Amino acid sequence: MMASIKQQWFSNVRADILSGMTVALALIPEALAFSIIAGVDPMVGLYASFCMAIVIAFTGGRPAMISAATGAMSLLMIDLVKDHGIEYLFAATVLTGIIQILLGVLKVGRFLSFLPQTVMIGFVNALGILIFTAQLPHFQGANWMMYAMVAGTLLIVYLFPLMTKAIPSPLVAIVLMTIVAIGFHLDLKTVGDMGNITRSLPVLHFPKVDLSVETLLIILPYSLPLAIVGLLESMLTATVLDEITDTPSNKNKEARGQGIANIVTGFFGGMAGCAMIGQSMINVKSGGRGRLSTLVAGVFLLFLIMVLGDVVKQIPMAALVGVMFMVAAGTFDWQSLKDLTKYPLSDAIVMVVTVVIVLFTHNLALGVMVGIVLSTIVFGWKMAKIKTTSQTEGNMKQYRVSGQLFFATISFFMDEFQYETDPDTIIIDFSSSHIWDQSAVIGISKIIDKYERLNKKVIVKGLNEDSKKIVRQIGITSLSNK
Repeated sequence: MMASIKQQWFSNVRADILSGMTVALALIPEALAFSIIAGVDPMVGLYASFCMAIVIAFTGGRPAMISAATGAMSLLMIDLVKDHGIEYLFAATVLTGIIQILLGVLKVGRFLSFLPQTVMIGFVNALGILIFTAQLPHFQGANWMMYAMVAGTLLIVYLFPLMTKAIPSPLVAIVLMTIVAIGFHLDLKTVGDMGNITRSLPVLHFPKVDLSVETLLIILPYSLPLAIVGLLESMLTATVLDEITDTPSNKNKEARGQGIANIVTGFFGGMAGCAMIGQSMINVKSGGRGRLSTLVAGVFLLFLIMVLGDVVKQIPMAALVGVMFMVAAGTFDWQSLKDLTKYPLSDAIVMVVTVVIVLFTHNLALGVMVGIVLSTIVFGWKMAKIKTTSQTEGNMKQYRVSGQLFFATISFFMDEFQYETDPDTIIIDFSSSHIWDQSAVIGISKIIDKYERLNKKVIVKGLNEDSKKIVRQIGITSLSNK
């Protein structure tokens, strides 16, 4: 137990602290932007980011992952805030957390094993593109200094590590660009232009709504999709970090941790949040590996707001845009473009469709769900192939079955038999087949019944143990006795 705590918290202290500070700086404009999208005060997004990061550092199942207010979640809140007000948003956030805890208890993390790699690649590539395109509005009406500062930021980000990796290069870039902007009084858009930042601490606040069925019916249609989208993005982000850091994570614990974090957030005046792929990538690429990096991100964010608020407002957006361009380039799977022509056509289509859906809807969860459904259809189509060969010897005919027998293949299978013209003894060999469901068992029993009504004998052989088990469970007499 103590070894695990040391590994997750104190095995990478210096890098975790510095990477956490870098993430905190990048969280501010994101939180402000997402608050504007949701139609709430900017501090609601900042409180959410502060609370989510600190709580998930202790309760989450993926060290070094950053959770805060996110764009996908804020889009789901717009109508609730507009129609019912901010208090109902706080209540919906608490209910979102409760639902996520329940889903965590039900071990929803296991369903990630059903996520095809092509969908995962599509998810990552769509994220990279979205992170990049989300920075483009900052260039509207920008002068040459904006472009110069973005270029300078990128030069520092990529060249500074050649001198030393002791300090995260994104942190160095943000600090240096801020000093330059303030020192030379450059005419640049700053963090302060994104929204009003006040020096006020989040306080315990119980949502001012009636505890009634009517309130539940108002917030549940928002809380349920918030819980699902939040968990889906968090699970996928955790999987991406698993691969990058070559370390495992506990997805079910992460689901419960996200729930706890959202409950706390709702009671401290914040909006529902989840894992952030962009900030999580900044964290791990800056050297963050432990829970301490996530905790520092939350604590330093509060410090920036409360103590350095006036300085934070002067951070040029160009510096943060440059850092996010680095994240976008690092997130995109460039190798997948080279390998696209090598993929089976169906896999390539699934990956491209996932990316396109995400880009058109700006809904990561929807893109992933469509990708999963499309992959399932493709898999079902490939599986729905059954082959039957027959051989006649005297008064006996043997059918050898190859393929999977389930609801999609059983009707084709039943059509393979020549009931009227077949000899008196029929052998059906399932040595190269597998029975999966009730439809298959019932279909086979109907075949046997048809032959027996013609006074013909049917011998079934080659059933594997799993197939025999499902036959016994369903209890079809004509087949169970074979």
